[in-house]
Amino acid sequence: MPSPGAPAPPRLPIEDSYFELLLDTLEGLDLPARGQFLQRYLRAIAHLDLRETQSVQIWEDMISRRRELTDLLGRQVSLKTALTDVLSSSGLLRVPILIEYDELKRLELNAVTDPLTGLHNRRLFAETFEKELNRARRYSQPLGLVTVDLHRFKEVNDKHGHPRGDDVLRVAAATLKKALRTSDSAFRIGGDEFALLLPQTDSVQALALSRRVQTVFAELLQPLQLSVTVGMDHGIAIFPQDAEQADQLIRIADERLYRLKHANHSKSSNGSTRTEPVIVSETSPTPAPERVAPAPQPISIESRRAPERVEPTIAAAASASSAAISGELAPRPSQVFAIQRKAERVSMTGTNAYAVLGEQGARRARVLDLGFGGVAIELDSAEDLPENLLAVLHVPILPPVRVNLKPVWKQQTTQGSVRVGCAFVS
Repeated sequence: MPSPGAPAPPRLPIEDSYFELLLDTLEGLDLPARGQFLQRYLRAIAHLDLRETQSVQIWEDMISRRRELTDLLGRQVSLKTALTDVLSSSGLLRVPILIEYDELKRLELNAVTDPLTGLHNRRLFAETFEKELNRARRYSQPLGLVTVDLHRFKEVNDKHGHPRGDDVLRVAAATLKKALRTSDSAFRIGGDEFALLLPQTDSVQALALSRRVQTVFAELLQPLQLSVTVGMDHGIAIFPQDAEQADQLIRIADERLYRLKHANHSKSSNGSTRTEPVIVSETSPTPAPERVAPAPQPISIESRRAPERVEPTIAAAASASSAAISGELAPRPSQVFAIQRKAERVSMTGTNAYAVLGEQGARRARVLDLGFGGVAIELDSAEDLPENLLAVLHVPILPPVRVNLKPVWKQQTTQGSVRVGCAFVS
């Protein structure tokens, strides 16, 4: 009993009092019960999965360590301090980490990924757009922005239900992933709205890619057997030709997209089929014809030609395509870039790439050149090819691809063979 006037011993903190009570309680338990309790206890406070014998051993080590530290310091050491020391020295207690690195990366990816389509979302679009614009300014390179909207998508939800609408969105995402290069980026920025960022891409190349995407999308939709003809409308804006700031480029692309969308809606409401818009030159207010007659050599089929050279018909189509995009927007001076879009066209010369032609596969041709818009092939002798030609392309690394081709030009070589340029058709 303390003498009168002696200071009262300091009261233990609640945590230490709990440990002391726990120590007294465990002393009265038999070994199996103590081991079972301590196993669950250490799992709860330290996230350790130990056997019962290990748990009892750690507890006994903790009691011994408390005595050692108390004798060493000359004052009472808490059981909590002794337990922490035992777990640390045994390697069971790591430096506190709030979240594992893999889990952190997974959370970051989920934060910028659309869960339905797997594409990047609008938040990452804004960040990536600014980065790509800064890179384009630094290296004086063009940057293409394409905004995409699904034509008559609402009718799919109304007639087939939202689950089928989700299937259409997944097909759209798969189409974009299939068509893009590794340096390109695709984003879902709204319900049925998407955006593409295309580094080192001018208006000609952006338009070619957009039309290729429309064709592939129509093919991939066929298994869904929809009663509604869903298409892809697109609007294109090019840095620095159209504007130099992100918000200006987005506004221009959206205006061109909705002008095209409304034109297609008006055609549908009049009962006519959906066709390509009338093309108007960006540098001249005079409308150009809807179809451009093919020149003898509208595309390259070999890599010997300088990459920055563009044929007149392609250049005309480029400026014309921008008008389909721009509509009544004020014309801007066109700019010519000497940078070719990587992987827009790949030479197959020197490889074993070939094409099997016709339904029966009776004819075979060498593949000389392959791109988003078409393919150049070489036949050993002059042959009459149909206007619509079925072919299976066999290209190294890739699986065989079944395509429909439309011959657009021919060229006789000095060796007697014939080179034919073909466009992809749906």
